[in-house]
Amino acid sequence: MDIYVLILPLLIGWILDKLLGDPVGLPHPVVGFGKLISFCEERWNCGAHRMLKGGGAAIMLILLVYVGSALALHYLFLLNRWLGIALSAVLVFYCLAGTTLIREVKQVFLAADRSLEEGRKQVSRIVGRDTSELTDQEVRIAALETLAENLSDGVIAPLFWYLLLGVPGMLAYKMVNTLDSMVGYKNERYLQFGCAAAHIDDMANYIPARLTALLMVLSVGRPGLLRFVGKYGNRHASPNSGYPESALAGILNCRFGGPHVYFGEIVYKPFIGDKDRLIHTQDMHKAVDINRRAEILMVIVNIVCLYLVGGKIYITFAGSNPVCRSKENSDSQVVGYQNSLF
Repeated sequence: MDIYVLILPLLIGWILDKLLGDPVGLPHPVVGFGKLISFCEERWNCGAHRMLKGGGAAIMLILLVYVGSALALHYLFLLNRWLGIALSAVLVFYCLAGTTLIREVKQVFLAADRSLEEGRKQVSRIVGRDTSELTDQEVRIAALETLAENLSDGVIAPLFWYLLLGVPGMLAYKMVNTLDSMVGYKNERYLQFGCAAAHIDDMANYIPARLTALLMVLSVGRPGLLRFVGKYGNRHASPNSGYPESALAGILNCRFGGPHVYFGEIVYKPFIGDKDRLIHTQDMHKAVDINRRAEILMVIVNIVCLYLVGGKIYITFAGSNPVCRSKENSDSQVVGYQNSLF
């Protein structure tokens, strides 16, 4: 019975994301994370020692989210197991962005089909680059790059950290990701303050990005594309983004990358792939299908691993100290795994 404390929140939260996507108009943890980051940045991104202050702020915020959510879930599980499962499921739902990501990318292609200006406006919702001078093809390529990169950041990585550290690990990862998206830029304002946040994000995404590429090529039954991923994955300016992007470029037989404008500065990114061809709407539909397959594979991996590992070892919080017990010798409720964070 205790194994369902681990699996039920994952399944319920994932199904909710499939049905609803991001809840418009409802409070969202990431919005709160963003306000905390802005508060710290406005007060500490000035004067001397900006790198030190930025690193301290990043570590403090990540630990705050992890420890805070772990304690909250711990006491809620002690109060009522089903309330703990319900809150955990809601938090999993908030941490997954698969449905909204696909919805936004589809909207970019629909807008681009109507006019270039609409396409530029729509793609600006999901990319950080300047979109005002993008061509029609650049708009479409930007959307597909974002689809691949955010399959890792918005789906596979949160599920990976759930597998390792439960809901608190998932939430902590979302704080890491939000920090990077807000201050992890190499421009004059954020170069020093956001340096630590960017490096923490790189470390948190190192395995998930490569796992995402693996799941993508396995989802289409073409493991031979791993050679393509190995060739182009490390050519991206980011140590991680190139892997899911190269997987999608290999599957679609197209080319990503090239120069982009961020905050008025041109950033030259190496090309990923060598087939410079036109991108069509059917390419988007194929890419969306790949995302969905990879996501399902990751959910299955999580469930299998949680069942196998959870069936042997439970991490529980007995009093104030974590205790490892075998399932056969323990009659206590399993709450510790869920008390890991974002």
